[in-house]
Amino acid sequence: MSNALTGHEVVRIFEKWSPPSLAVEGDRIGLMVGSLDNQVNRIVTALDVTEAVLDEAIEHQANFILAHHPLLFRPLKTIDLQTPHGRIIHKALSHGITIYAAHTNLDIACGGVNDMLAEALSLTNVTVLAETYAEDLKKLVVYVPRTHVDILRGALGEAGAGHLGSYSHCSFNSEGIGSFRPLKGSNPYIGESGVQEFVEETKIETIVRASQLSNVVSAMTKAHPYEEVAYDVYPLEQKGESYGLGRIGELSSQVTLSELAELVKKAYDVPTLRLIGNPNKIVKRVAVLGGDGNKYVQTAMKKGADVFITGDIYYHTAVDAIEDGFSLLDPGHNIEKIMKKGVAKKLSHLLTEAGYTIETISSQINTDPYQYV
Repeated sequence: MSNALTGHEVVRIFEKWSPPSLAVEGDRIGLMVGSLDNQVNRIVTALDVTEAVLDEAIEHQANFILAHHPLLFRPLKTIDLQTPHGRIIHKALSHGITIYAAHTNLDIACGGVNDMLAEALSLTNVTVLAETYAEDLKKLVVYVPRTHVDILRGALGEAGAGHLGSYSHCSFNSEGIGSFRPLKGSNPYIGESGVQEFVEETKIETIVRASQLSNVVSAMTKAHPYEEVAYDVYPLEQKGESYGLGRIGELSSQVTLSELAELVKKAYDVPTLRLIGNPNKIVKRVAVLGGDGNKYVQTAMKKGADVFITGDIYYHTAVDAIEDGFSLLDPGHNIEKIMKKGVAKKLSHLLTEAGYTIETISSQINTDPYQYV
């Protein structure tokens, strides 16, 4: 494959992992500045897009920035070059740099920001803290001559059909007789025009995630020998994988809240944090959510967490938590910087799998607005 890579292709590959459909309604994600038509030379992953981050990209001759926090979170009424946003937009356009943001979809994605935060603490038995989306499932039924059963089953499985928990390529197969009469102008794989045909066929039934249905059907029709493929798609009541904000899991062993605080500082590379609760409380079940998690404190409590780790805790939220006997650790919003290396590594792997050799760099700029004195 050619190493020529456009922004459209970068986004297509990235969004297979972190689809926009996962984002919370109203979240401003996607293209912020520039054009996806341009060829991408080098990619920088960043938590925030500041002028210093932009200068870093220019120094590395990178022309695509994949950021977590949207540059244009609030709509602009003007582009004033005397303002920080105006200067960033002007500089990005002047240097042909495209800025793209993946926010809550990257938080929610499997292996995304919240999974990175949970993994950094070595949490086990990890599940979603606050469900935001459960994937719809479809039943796909297709009829194929017995000579092509293995070929078609393989194509369906490779396209993503038949995934149940930790199993792939799942299907149910039953034998029967298919009948049809090719009409004038047809080009049948089996039979002659105007003659009723009876063919030994296998009925393959499998499960497909709704988001993958079009790709699976496309793979099915390519692998099927018939000119017209007979198949059915049914909606299912059961839901597929659950997605959501935050994660909850267990530490390998019990520790005190103050001991966990030290682990958190090391895992998330922060100099200090705010501890709410009894420092000597024994904790094991931990909830974590990157960014501002104030409205999920009650969710963490109901899910049985001993402690909730999140940023931007409000004063009255902290007071209420103490009254409830619940513990909080606030290492700040900036712990989401964990995504810089995590996304650079993941995206580099995805691009390599797709046949591209484009360097992906994690920003080294510290965009934490707070100084600790």
